[in-house]
Amino acid sequence: MLDSWLMSWRPQYRSSKFRNVYGKVANREHCFDGIPITKNVHDNHFCAVNARFLAIVTESAGGGSFLVIPLEQTGRIEPNYPKVCGHQGNVLDIKWNPFIDNIIASCSEDTSVRIWEIPEGGLKRNMTEALLELHGHSRRVGLVEWHPTTNNILFSAGYDYKVLIWNLDVGEPVKMIDCHTDVILCMSFNTDGSLLTTTCKDKKLRVIEPRSGRVLQEANCKTHRVNRVVFLGNMKRLLTTGVSRWNTRQIALWDQEDLSMPLIEEEIDGLSGLLFPFYDADTHMLYLAGKGDGNIRYYEISTEKPYLSYLMEFRSPAPQKGLGVMPKHGLDVSACEVFRFYKLVTLKGLIEPISMIVPRRSDSYQEDIYPMTPGTEPALTPDEWLGGVNRDPVLMSLKEGYKKSSKMVFKAPIKEKKSVVVNGIDLLENVPPRTENELLRMFFRQQDEIRRLKEELAQKDIRIRQLQLELKNLRNSPKNC
Repeated sequence: MLDSWLMSWRPQYRSSKFRNVYGKVANREHCFDGIPITKNVHDNHFCAVNARFLAIVTESAGGGSFLVIPLEQTGRIEPNYPKVCGHQGNVLDIKWNPFIDNIIASCSEDTSVRIWEIPEGGLKRNMTEALLELHGHSRRVGLVEWHPTTNNILFSAGYDYKVLIWNLDVGEPVKMIDCHTDVILCMSFNTDGSLLTTTCKDKKLRVIEPRSGRVLQEANCKTHRVNRVVFLGNMKRLLTTGVSRWNTRQIALWDQEDLSMPLIEEEIDGLSGLLFPFYDADTHMLYLAGKGDGNIRYYEISTEKPYLSYLMEFRSPAPQKGLGVMPKHGLDVSACEVFRFYKLVTLKGLIEPISMIVPRRSDSYQEDIYPMTPGTEPALTPDEWLGGVNRDPVLMSLKEGYKKSSKMVFKAPIKEKKSVVVNGIDLLENVPPRTENELLRMFFRQQDEIRRLKEELAQKDIRIRQLQLELKNLRNSPKNC
């Protein structure tokens, strides 16, 4: 009897292998210093990282540019370090191809999306020529996302409230999602890429079937103004960050098949910066990083109540503008590293790696914290996915050969200038200029065209006069008398 009484009064401790995860900042010599990080206030990370390269959007005059630095090239970056600088407007988002290490997509205020191929060992000179220029949006493009399981399928969201799906095998948009009534703030895929969730300035959270553009679920978030959303792996859950009616930062957990009410809402703090959520499906850990502060809180997520268990908080006095995240196959498994951020510290022009580490005594490979994880091989071709096939990611073990790079190569299609028709609408017809630079470029282009046409007209006038004279001569010749 006494035993059962003691058992019932024992405090309930959750057993978790991630309770003691801690954040470790890289030494100064392993940071990237002297980088003119963009001062753009757009709510993006302005940073993308993979196992070979770090890319950062930079401050630049007359157009948009970003740096691409090989990961081993840490330390101070020279002011004249070569850039990718082909855009005519500010670069708003960059993302590495998950299956081809040296292919990166960028989007810009100049309304274009571009695909770049970074040479082995990084850039030796400025790169202005993209592999592919993708034109289809009528206003600036704020977001790009690669499909998680299909090679060469790219999603872009513009300020024209449209999401375009690009098949890079043909270099054209093949689908258009046109269900939003305001600017799209965030896009996230489920594990196999069969569902897309978006947050929008119209205060709605949507779950969309991307190939048909059909909205499967919609939440009207009046009390929780959603900013960011992330799919929680295969849990059939979504997590959003936003602002409560009292203007406090808040997170909400949703059932993806019923968005009528959140499962839970939790207030985080009273700060004003955006909360960026990051989810690691392998460890079921959620990281929340505040823009403009130096904190990264982390939680463990489960399918049963209370759903969300607070673990700890990484604190730093240096505020973060954005954070890049290393893919799993780029982590140091010998150090029990389960996540790695690349933090943009604008005031210092610094990119600071932060490793999240599970403290373990053993040096051997820790099977329990490194399950099989999505690797560098695509599960589908664009035609298969567009034809309706869904397939889970091709998994890899981080134990053996986890540094091996993909054998895939990107082959740019040969494109002719033509109209871009999606869903029966020509996306390039009468696109007005959106920036002063764009207006000037259009003006000079038209001036050149007018000059060329005038010269052509003058040549034709001369030719007409010559032909009239020849005709007159023929009429007046003695043979015709």
